[in-house]
Amino acid sequence: MSWTSTYLKMRILGAIEYADGKTIKERIQKVSEMAFIDEDGNMRKFTFRTISTWYYRYKSRGVTGVTKSIRKDKGLPRKMTPEELLEAVNQVLPMFRSTGKHYNKFDIYRVCVEKGIIRKEELSPTNYYRFISKYELLKDDVENNKKRLAFSMQYANQLWQADTMYGPYIKGESGKSYQTKLIVFLDDASRVICHGEFSIFENVVSLIHVLKKAFYKRGIPEQIYVDNGSIYTSKEITLVCARVGCILRHAPVRDGAAKGKVERFFRRVRDQFLTRILDLSSLAALNKQFTLWVEDSYNSTTHSAIGMKPIDRFAFDLKRIKYLEPNQANDELFYDEVTRYVKKDNTFSLNNVRYEAPADLRDKKIQARYDRNKSENKKVIVYYKDQRLGEAKQLNAIYNGLLRRGGKK
Repeated sequence: MSWTSTYLKMRILGAIEYADGKTIKERIQKVSEMAFIDEDGNMRKFTFRTISTWYYRYKSRGVTGVTKSIRKDKGLPRKMTPEELLEAVNQVLPMFRSTGKHYNKFDIYRVCVEKGIIRKEELSPTNYYRFISKYELLKDDVENNKKRLAFSMQYANQLWQADTMYGPYIKGESGKSYQTKLIVFLDDASRVICHGEFSIFENVVSLIHVLKKAFYKRGIPEQIYVDNGSIYTSKEITLVCARVGCILRHAPVRDGAAKGKVERFFRRVRDQFLTRILDLSSLAALNKQFTLWVEDSYNSTTHSAIGMKPIDRFAFDLKRIKYLEPNQANDELFYDEVTRYVKKDNTFSLNNVRYEAPADLRDKKIQARYDRNKSENKKVIVYYKDQRLGEAKQLNAIYNGLLRRGGKK
């Protein structure tokens, strides 16, 4: 059976919208009777069950629901990742360099074990040597040194690292269990957790929600360093970073030594937070416990890598930090944005709702920003040539007709 690309799946899902039939079941049945040509020129047909599975996965999880997933730890030992090993190595290397004495790879491993940074059951000497060799973690060439220095920032908010971790299961309102996803933003210099939160879905809505809280709590970073996951390469996070003047950087594909600090934090979450007796009755309860643990047991506890509390290290650079004041204008920085064409009657459509432009913009293309979290009473802000023109109002044709008959509009 040949592999089906995400591109072909999206073409098939797009065909559902235009297929004949009054119900979604009838339209999917029609599409299952069609033939599609794949990228290699082969004629392909798919069953009703297969297309239905793609459709409902797309509805619940977006493009990630139909993307072929590959295990991140494929071919690697499950107990420790290269990112975590790099963080451990970087903690002990200064001890050897300060003495000027000769040292070898095993000396570094021995000290990591002695100080409790690495446990032998986590990483055996054999796998340690394999990681060091495969990912060149101790290679002293100029290019590798530059990469390491890029991840040892001098000041707070010069660079944040972000990533997602799978969390515990909780029960939703329907009684069904869902596995949570933890999204975290960590400051590179101070190790402070800027903000972290569990969500039901790993999607753009959850990411922007966490990012917004992180900006309001810890200010705007100069750079954010993320992987190449779909939510971290989305249009939405790119737009938000551009609006606030933050550079969005992505780790090289398959770079085993990219985000060691946030990976190390996730291990701490698993070992110290998730081992507690937690209230998993709701997402709100889980997040409340996590926030208390972060602020009381992580940010306010001495970190072995920096020798002080992360929150105290972050406070050293408060004068350099650019804070974002919580207000309506700044809330709009996190809105979704779409381009729309204004008709001759000065209206445009958004999510099947017609709006009146706040100024005369007939026959022009505008940018409409809106809060993706609100399904009803959605506030839509209109921009034209990067200028904010105001809020668009939902069209009330009857009201407009009465005004015209009265000669006032």
